[in-house]
Amino acid sequence: MTEKLWQIEPSGPLRGDVTVRGAKNAVSKHMVAAMLGQGPSTIRNAPDVGEVGITTAMLEHVGMKVERAGDEVTVVPGPVTEAGVDRTFTGLNRIPILMLGPLLHLAGEAFVPLVGGDPIGRRPVDFHVDALRAFGAEVEIAHDGIHARAKRLRGTRINLPYPSVGATETVLLAAVLAEGKTVIRNAATEPEIIELALFLQRMGAGISFSPDRRIVVEGVDGLAGAQTRLAGDRIEAFSYLVAGLVTGGEVRVHGCPQDRLVTPITTLARMGAKFEITDDWIMASAPNLLSPAAVQTDTHPGFATDWQTPLMVLFTQADGMSVLHETVYENRLAYVPALQSMGAEIEVYDTCLGGPACRYHDTGAKHSAVVRGISKLRGGDVTMPDIRAGFSAVLAAAVANGPSTLRGVHHIERGYHHPVEQFRALGLSLRSQEV
Repeated sequence: MTEKLWQIEPSGPLRGDVTVRGAKNAVSKHMVAAMLGQGPSTIRNAPDVGEVGITTAMLEHVGMKVERAGDEVTVVPGPVTEAGVDRTFTGLNRIPILMLGPLLHLAGEAFVPLVGGDPIGRRPVDFHVDALRAFGAEVEIAHDGIHARAKRLRGTRINLPYPSVGATETVLLAAVLAEGKTVIRNAATEPEIIELALFLQRMGAGISFSPDRRIVVEGVDGLAGAQTRLAGDRIEAFSYLVAGLVTGGEVRVHGCPQDRLVTPITTLARMGAKFEITDDWIMASAPNLLSPAAVQTDTHPGFATDWQTPLMVLFTQADGMSVLHETVYENRLAYVPALQSMGAEIEVYDTCLGGPACRYHDTGAKHSAVVRGISKLRGGDVTMPDIRAGFSAVLAAAVANGPSTLRGVHHIERGYHHPVEQFRALGLSLRSQEV
């Protein structure tokens, strides 16, 4: 069995332009929402990532037709031929559970295999299951997946224990065609949630936003197809800005609006980064040594958990001690040993550092890190454990004092648009090969 790997030679500061497309966290959710339309829906500015291919295969398995051309993905709804996602998709990503609501609306029953995705912490299905039961569905969790049945979903009140992005999406996708009104309390408000809600509204859904994380959905009898253009991926945009900073260069990022990067721009500016921001692009540079920082991840509008992996590498090149407190996923720091093997001076702790006590403060989960900079990183042979950790490994390899071999590159290719071409265009010596 062949394995794809990347060989990276440090090649100095990374400079140039990068254009980011829509987020992998957005395009797949829009594709699922398009199942509910009574006509085709087209999603533009879609990234060419593995996540799109996986979601396409799932939709086609249940009877939908998916067409891809350039940066456009068109979903043509059809009769459900199979009211369930095949078990071969078990563990590939988190999309199957989001298909429960749409399949219940279209077929009255559904089966989805167990969720997967990156191994960054527990992704309990309880929030999703409890919500669907509140809509009136009969839901059974089996060893191989989730079975559900419902003649008609009815509007309800959902109080989420935590503002989970996935659970909020599940409720939205179930509520838009449910009978009556649904009120979601403690809903997630990430830009990708707003983007999904706006797409559903274009399809004819009755959605309104209220203060204090409340979303109100008035169920309708049917939805039409719609067209939309995804906004640029805020995670990818931040990652490339850091790629320039960590190597002593500067990367100009196009395609991601400033309002999606308010918090990380301020974070980097406090460390000493200088910014040029226009309506078309954002560029960061570091004319002097960067200062350390204390950062706590949080739900939107806080510092997103997916931003912390490239930030951790930047901390290794800041002049002093930095602190990172992860509050969203308890196992998000699983990539740290790979950076330590490359010379990063990082210690992880099971206490809450750099912020108030979070929900993991007494669980034993190692969710805080202290980083000592400036670390002299060395090349290594590293296996990427997940998408975001994969990008951090590339950044570490770019500033190391020798060549690196990166394995598990399928992870980064699942979530980033043409990363090999993007990094090469910035001047990184990167060779992709299969062994």
